[in-house]
Amino acid sequence: MNTINRDQLAVYLHDFLRADGFEDYGPNGLQVEGTPRVRRIASGVTANLALIEQATAWQADVILVHHGWFWRAEDPRIVGQKHKRLRALLAANMNLFAYHLPLDAHPLVGNNAQLAARMGWQIEARFGKQDLACLGTGPQSTLGDLVDALTNLLGRAPLLVGDPTTPVGRLAWCTGAAQSWIEQAHGAGANTYVSGEISEPTAHFAREMGVAYLACGHHATERYGVQALGEHLARSFGVDHRFFDIDNPA
Repeated sequence: MNTINRDQLAVYLHDFLRADGFEDYGPNGLQVEGTPRVRRIASGVTANLALIEQATAWQADVILVHHGWFWRAEDPRIVGQKHKRLRALLAANMNLFAYHLPLDAHPLVGNNAQLAARMGWQIEARFGKQDLACLGTGPQSTLGDLVDALTNLLGRAPLLVGDPTTPVGRLAWCTGAAQSWIEQAHGAGANTYVSGEISEPTAHFAREMGVAYLACGHHATERYGVQALGEHLARSFGVDHRFFDIDNPA
């Protein structure tokens, strides 16, 4: 089994994901230091306790996630939930790497690019802050077809604000909690907007402005980027990679 040095991995990920180019809500990169030798990389959407426990059982050296720790404006104290997570991670001597917006935006392994690849969508333009959201077309003809395709991929039915018989038209998407970008999607010329979550104002804007909205789940839409990144690292460095999907209905 091949190994890579933790610090070399950190430099590679920083450059590959162009982490310097984003104004983010928390630190991107190595968040908690563990063993300097990396043979096994466990990936997951969020650095929760269940992921840490499963990665420990697999004897991982790195946990690689989209949603890490130490978010801006959160309580900095190591108490309660944060203490339980950190204690488990340190006891296993595992490294925690987290990439938030860089992993949303990456043109190859990013959440938006990976969702598009699995859905057969073509990215024709980007919009929104830091060009995170995508605009393009797809093979699904009607909103009902789009619902069926997303259900088959994600394993859950999206919430649709719109008429299933309506043509999809120009399609926009941004994974996770990007429901507030529906106005920007409409302004960019989209007829249909896909994201992860929905808020109370989202449905009103969709109905009043004539743009369909599909809320597909925050976790569900963001499973694919970190998997693709882990697989990329396994191919590039000959290390082992395993994705652990910790179920989350949100």
